[in-house]
Amino acid sequence: MDIAASPSPATLTASEARRQIRAGGLTPLALTQACLARIAGRDRAVRAWITVNPAVEAQAAAVVAEDPRPLAGIPVGIKDMIETAELPTTHNSPLYGTNRPANDAPCVEILKAAGALVLGKLDTSEFAAGGRHAATVNPHDLTRIPGGSSSGSAAAVADGHVPLALGTQTGGSTIRPAAYCGVTALKPSWGLISTEGVKRYAVSFDTVGLFARAVEDLQLLADVFNLPEAPAAAPGRLRLGLCRTPYFDRAEPETVAMFDQLEGLLAPVADLVPFEAPEGFGEADELHRCVMHCEGAAAFLNLVRTRGTLLHDDFHDRVELRNGYTQRQHYEAYDRLALMRIALEKRMAGVDAVLAPSAPGYAPQYVEGVRPRENPLFNACWTAMQVPVLNLPVMGPGDHLPLGVSVIGPRAEDRRVLAIGARLAGLLDRRGAAG
Repeated sequence: MDIAASPSPATLTASEARRQIRAGGLTPLALTQACLARIAGRDRAVRAWITVNPAVEAQAAAVVAEDPRPLAGIPVGIKDMIETAELPTTHNSPLYGTNRPANDAPCVEILKAAGALVLGKLDTSEFAAGGRHAATVNPHDLTRIPGGSSSGSAAAVADGHVPLALGTQTGGSTIRPAAYCGVTALKPSWGLISTEGVKRYAVSFDTVGLFARAVEDLQLLADVFNLPEAPAAAPGRLRLGLCRTPYFDRAEPETVAMFDQLEGLLAPVADLVPFEAPEGFGEADELHRCVMHCEGAAAFLNLVRTRGTLLHDDFHDRVELRNGYTQRQHYEAYDRLALMRIALEKRMAGVDAVLAPSAPGYAPQYVEGVRPRENPLFNACWTAMQVPVLNLPVMGPGDHLPLGVSVIGPRAEDRRVLAIGARLAGLLDRRGAAG
């Protein structure tokens, strides 16, 4: 589904919409109504939304063009395991079907303070961890998955329902669905956006993710969330490290072919050089899984003890550590990952940023209605490093499905990653080019 062909305001980027609102060519109400119309026309098929805010039109009508706030009048979608006071937060779980939090999560409060309008809640895997899958499908091909766990967030932005959305990432739950759905997304450096009011899974990795249609929009959100300033890349040509990762033998043919083409695609602005990950990086995925499951044992213990009969077996497995990990291994994994982060950032000093695959390949298809298992292999290693990761869609004018490239930098250099991504985005996403 190519939303660029649609003249509806719902398909604008947030930055374009904000400029039109300020110029008087678009009202927040007209933008909101266009988004609601798109949802009404498409969401029966895409199934991105759990709840739509019944008061959002009245809220939009109250925003004036002169409002100086950076997101004034811009609709946003919120993953439904992030607390919202005006809408239920169900976690896609039978345990929380009527849950009404008393307060917004801080990340939602910050968006509202910037003038954003909460359009509604977006579908997710249960507790963004396992159990029930989101009902959402991929808007490019309804027979394919959108990626999880931020399924609704990626699909809603991709299909023109909303210009911005919040998701989360503990393994690959922002970057992988962004790649499968062909949208721009940032997994910020760990700890820069508060996860208070967001269902915890593994506190060493849990990160609020940002979905948008353009890097410019993510730069706007970087201002809203007060992400730290970072040194700019040196002027002139970029020097980018190409990291196929130790897992590249698991990449699908389309990703292998795309990586072979990157040097030519990016030749106008960048020189690509091989980037070797630190020694032992092939273990990062397993170390990540150990920490994630062991921290998950604490995160879901209360549900096992109090409402275990309604809780999916996935969460019993985590609490009982049926995966074979021990809590002692959990602490040993902390230490090994800490040393690996130091080694990685020393190697990053030789390049402006690192490029790596965002997913194994195209979004997988459902098989006889059954959702295939997803592989976070190309994401979890970077999540374990706690570094910022930007997904850039890779799609030509004749392509049916998107791929994704991750742009990665050192911790707290999210803005530098975004600035580099802004220089690369138009060379990789060529959907608007003449075919």
